[in-house]
Amino acid sequence: MLDPYVEWVPVCPEVEIGLGIPRPTIRLERAQDGTTRLVMPSTGQDLTDRMRVWAKERVEDLSNLDLCGYVLKKDSPSCGVERVKIYASNHVPARDGVGVFAEVLLRKAPNLPVEDEGRLNDPRLRENFIARVFTMRRWKDMEGQGVNRARLTDFHARHEYMCLARNRAGTRRLGRLLGSAGTGDSDAALAGAYMDGFTAVMRRPPSTRGHNYVLQHMAGYVSDELDGDDRDELTGAIHEYHLGLLPLIVPLTLLRHHARRQESAYLLEQAYLFPHPHELMLLNHV
Repeated sequence: MLDPYVEWVPVCPEVEIGLGIPRPTIRLERAQDGTTRLVMPSTGQDLTDRMRVWAKERVEDLSNLDLCGYVLKKDSPSCGVERVKIYASNHVPARDGVGVFAEVLLRKAPNLPVEDEGRLNDPRLRENFIARVFTMRRWKDMEGQGVNRARLTDFHARHEYMCLARNRAGTRRLGRLLGSAGTGDSDAALAGAYMDGFTAVMRRPPSTRGHNYVLQHMAGYVSDELDGDDRDELTGAIHEYHLGLLPLIVPLTLLRHHARRQESAYLLEQAYLFPHPHELMLLNHV
């Protein structure tokens, strides 16, 4: 699905630290001191330090590739992002672990959009992850031009509705951060603080209620210029989406149509209306 739009960078931690194909099972185990270890049960070999040293170097290499997202392997002791089995001394596993490589990746690249492959089967989580990937691309493009306050403010304005659909309080905090920044604060520090807050907001998939709030708000920019039938059609589509009778793409398509017809530059610049290529049809299923 994504192949025409992204370049995949395959990573296999087990192979890259020298384990063969096929290879004996490895798993996470809880040591007596409470730490988590990566172990090969058939031999008792502890691979934790070997994996961590390699992971730090590999993540550094990956950071130079301008990544915009990362899909991790479900349940993997190296790549699992959540609920990975950790075996206790009684051989009973608890699902509260994170893969060794994944842990390093999440620590070294905290703002990188990351998702578990299994969770991508959920249309809502899949759409949110892909939206974050394309948003990260726009952020990196902005960084390439040189980060300054004007560009940060413009980025926020273009993505404000995407944020509002996810977390209104978090969106207000981002606005206050930009509005209260002093002239003595460095642009780099401001950009870093903004991206930390933006990432926290974008991690939360938007709810139907959040989308409904944004759709109603955006409709206000076009409704005065609509005749009665068009206004009723748009209002009805938003209401039926809220009731679960229509997918999100229906009211969004109507908003795009009216924004284009009215030449509303403000709406047409909103990433919320164009979060990712329409050919992916992600909004048809949420």
